[in-house]
Amino acid sequence: MFDNKYNRRHLTLAALLVLASAQGTAWADQYEDAAKKWIGSEFKPSTLPPEQQLAELKWFIKAAEPFRGMKINVVSETITTHEYESKVLAKAFSEITGIQLTHDLLQEGDVVEKLQTQMQSDKNIYDGWVNDSDLIGTHFRYGKVESITDLMANEGKDYTSPTLDLKDFIGISFTTAPDGKVYQLPDQQFANLYWFRADWFERPELKARFKEKYGYELGVPVNWSAYEDIARFFTEDVKEIDGKRVYGHMDYGKKDPSLGWRFTDAWFSMAGGGDKGLPNGLPVDEWGIRVEDCHPVGSSVTRGGDTNGPAAVYATQKYVDWMRAYAPKEAQGMTFSEAGPVPAQGNIAQQIFWYTAFTADMTKPGLPVVNADGTPKWRMAPSPKGPYWEEGMKLGYQDTGSWTFFKSTPEKQRLAAWLYAQFVTSKTVSLKKTIVGLTPIRESDISSQAMTDLAPKLGGLVEFYRSPARVQWTPTGTNVPDYPRLAQLWWSHIAEVASGEKTPQEALDGLARDQDRMMERLQRSNAQATCAPKLNPERDAQYWFDQPGAPKPKLANEKPKGETVSYSELLKSWEAARK
Repeated sequence: MFDNKYNRRHLTLAALLVLASAQGTAWADQYEDAAKKWIGSEFKPSTLPPEQQLAELKWFIKAAEPFRGMKINVVSETITTHEYESKVLAKAFSEITGIQLTHDLLQEGDVVEKLQTQMQSDKNIYDGWVNDSDLIGTHFRYGKVESITDLMANEGKDYTSPTLDLKDFIGISFTTAPDGKVYQLPDQQFANLYWFRADWFERPELKARFKEKYGYELGVPVNWSAYEDIARFFTEDVKEIDGKRVYGHMDYGKKDPSLGWRFTDAWFSMAGGGDKGLPNGLPVDEWGIRVEDCHPVGSSVTRGGDTNGPAAVYATQKYVDWMRAYAPKEAQGMTFSEAGPVPAQGNIAQQIFWYTAFTADMTKPGLPVVNADGTPKWRMAPSPKGPYWEEGMKLGYQDTGSWTFFKSTPEKQRLAAWLYAQFVTSKTVSLKKTIVGLTPIRESDISSQAMTDLAPKLGGLVEFYRSPARVQWTPTGTNVPDYPRLAQLWWSHIAEVASGEKTPQEALDGLARDQDRMMERLQRSNAQATCAPKLNPERDAQYWFDQPGAPKPKLANEKPKGETVSYSELLKSWEAARK
C-alpha cells in the first residue's frame, strides 16, 4: 500500500516537473516570439542587425525573470520622445519581459514637484524617473539618489546589459558628478541653437541691401553684434516679404516659470558670463555661481560670483531691447509654449534661442517654412557669441532628460525600472526613437546611414550633432546645489526686467542676493550629505574684477563690428574638423 502511494506521488511529481518544464519553454518562446515580432515591425532602422537585436533582447528576457508579473511605474515630462516611450516602448517591454510597465507623462513642473516630494518624504512615488540632468548638482549632494555607477557595480550587476555601452552616450559627462560617478542615464537630449530663414538670407536683393548698409555679408551671425544688425535689418528695413510683415527676432516675456528656463538655459554663457571649462565653467558657471573644492561659495559679484556681473547685465539688457524693438508686439505677453510655434508661421527671419526639440513640428508638410518637396526653408546653426565670450567656454544649453533612481524605492522595483531604462536607451531601439523624437543620445545613432539619409529634411540637426561644435552646448552643471529651489528665483526677477519695473542691474542684484540667501539656508541646514554651500564673506566687487576669469569687468565696447559666415562654409568647417 505504501509503495503504491509513493509511486503515485513520485509519478505525479515527475509529471508536474515535466509540465513546469514545458510551461517554462512555452513562456520562453512567448517572450522570444514577442521580441522577434517587435524587431520585425517596429525596431527598425537600428544600428544593430536583426540577429544582434535578438541577442540583446534575449538578455532582457533572461534578466527579467525575477521580476516577471510585477507592476512598475515610471514617469517623465511630456515631449514627443517620451510619448513614443509611453505608448510604444512600454508596451513592447511588457510583452518581451513579462514586467507590467506603466510610463506616465506629466508636465515638467509636475515631475519636479513629485520628485521633490519623494526626496523629502522618502516615500516611493515612482520606481524610475526621467528628469533633467540639470538636477545633477542636487542629486549628488543630498545623497537621496542611487548612483548608476554604484548600481551597476553592486545590486544591479547581474541586471546591467553587457551591450549598454556607456561610452556611446554623448551626454554621459553631463550626468557625472565631481566624485566621478554617473548619477543619471541619458534618455533624450536637445540643444538651443540659432534658427534662421535660409531662403531669405540667400535672396540677392536682400543680400545686396544688407551689404550696402552694414558693410559685410548677410549670413549666419558669428557674434551678437551681427545678430542685432540682422534683427534691425529685417524689422525696420525689409519689413515685408511676399506681402507679409516680417520680424528679425522672436522671444517671449510673460511672467511665468518658463521665463526662468529662458535664462537658466545658458543665456548668460552665450553672452560670455562665467568661466572657461566644459561641460561647465569653473570655478564660476553659467548661472554665475562660484564653487571652491565643490562647495558653492556665492553668486553675487561681492562673493566672487557672476549672476549680477557685467556680462549677465549685458545679456539681460539685450534680451529686453531685442524683444521690444525687433519681435512681434505680442511676444512680450507670451510664454515658452506659446512662443515656440511662432517661427513656423513664416514671418520670423531668425531666432537666437531656439530649441531643436521643435524640429519635428517645424518640418511638417504644408507649413509656410517647408518646401513642397519636404525640405525646410530654414536652417539651424551654432548660436552667435556675446562680447564677453572667450574660446574654451560653453556657448549654449543642451537639455538632457535622464533616468534617475531613488534609494527610497524598494530594491526589486528599482532594478526592474533599471531594466526598462536600459531597454528604451538600448541600441536595439534607440535609432528608431531618435528618428521619432529627434533627440539623439548615442554617437552610433548620429553616425548612422539612416540619419545621413534623413539629414536634408532636418535643417542642420544631423550636421550639428556630428560637428565638433556640439560639445559647447551643455546642461546646467554641478555648481547648482538645489536646482528646484534656486530655479524658482529666476523667473520672478527676470519678469521685473521684462515688464520694465526694474533695470537689468537692479533685478540681477536681487536675484544674486536671493540665491546667496537660499544657499546660506542650505549651509545652515546641514541637509546635504556632501559638497554643501560654504558662502564667501562679502568684499568689494573690484577685488573680484581684478582676479583672473569671472566675474569680468565691464567692457569699454560691448558692440564690436558684426561678423557673419555663410552656411555652406560653416558646414565645410565642420566636415574638415571631423576628418
